[in-house]
Amino acid sequence: MEFTFLPGTNTKPLRFARYTIKNPYTRQEVRRLKNGFYYIGKNSANIEKLVKIFKRGYASDLIENAKTELKLSLTQEKNSIPEIIFCESHFNLGAIHDFRTFLNNHPELSSIPFVLDATHLGHNELESLKKAKVTDEIIFLAETDEEKLEVKTKFLKKIKNQAVDPKSRPNAGNWRLLAEHFGVAMKRIFDISVASLALVLFSPIFLLISLAIMVESRGSILYVSKRAGKGYRIFNFYKFRTMFVGADKAIDEFFHLNQYNANSEEGPLFFKVDNDPRITRVGYFLRKTSLDELPQLFNVLLGDMSLVGNRPLPLYEAETLTTDEWATRFMAPAGMTGLWQIKKRGRKDMSAEERINLDIAYANRNNFMFDLWIMANTPHALIQKSNA
Repeated sequence: MEFTFLPGTNTKPLRFARYTIKNPYTRQEVRRLKNGFYYIGKNSANIEKLVKIFKRGYASDLIENAKTELKLSLTQEKNSIPEIIFCESHFNLGAIHDFRTFLNNHPELSSIPFVLDATHLGHNELESLKKAKVTDEIIFLAETDEEKLEVKTKFLKKIKNQAVDPKSRPNAGNWRLLAEHFGVAMKRIFDISVASLALVLFSPIFLLISLAIMVESRGSILYVSKRAGKGYRIFNFYKFRTMFVGADKAIDEFFHLNQYNANSEEGPLFFKVDNDPRITRVGYFLRKTSLDELPQLFNVLLGDMSLVGNRPLPLYEAETLTTDEWATRFMAPAGMTGLWQIKKRGRKDMSAEERINLDIAYANRNNFMFDLWIMANTPHALIQKSNA
């Protein structure tokens, strides 16, 4: 395969190249990725691999040079702006952070996924970069096959386009985007209105439940745990306590009773036990009637959750759903009720894959009118057939 190298600028010591493929693919082999990539670094093997996927790309040795070239791309035709940026990991963390700030400060560039190649990084260095959260993704580029890399690029682009402020999007004026953001605003207004009213109406029930929990067993009234919601955002999740204190520590003891794929060592992981012995008598009633969920109305007011969405997951479950295949379910808001609750809730024959597929179906169809339909069908799911 031959490449043509074209200079991107005459500025020295800037090194900028545009790669194009001379011998064409067949019609079936042509990739759908159009705007190419931008690579910051010197690894020619990585660059050649990316060219096979994107058909064209740009490369710079240094981060400062990349800034110059990306600024230049903003003054040229629209298709000169890359659709994804890859950066080698040997650069100083401060320089990488500064580059991320540079991208965020330019509306046209802020929606471009920024990916770090972690090749040759040690464990401690990798963990430091993860904690710094300066990139949208960290991958081992040499070990990622072309098909997965293409899928990951499209997924990251979709995530970034949803995350960017609609006012900063170049096409924010079209009717489709206006309708989309009107729906998001309506959903939030509806959430706040309904949650506020419900908290006022249910305040006597809150008091009675709190007293019942205190009388039966020692411990806090509320159960607070870390959950992962939209975009893997972690927040404090509130429920009425339905188990004896310390029940979380006994998960391993009861894992063989898991109604989801308990014997599976791969794929998504959920944990639910029918007739869980850790549940108190009051807790059994609360779960049967779904009254234990009422404190999540505070999560809705805080913006952590919506009335309708995909259930926020415990961190040990969320960490098994980070592949491109499953991560789509985290593109939807976290919710008190959702599609899987009204379709499958309480059924022992529900597999983890079925549940995630329902979550993905909701994420792909997520809109305000669909939320209203789910809420209208929620009441029959409130009384569970099991206490799982």
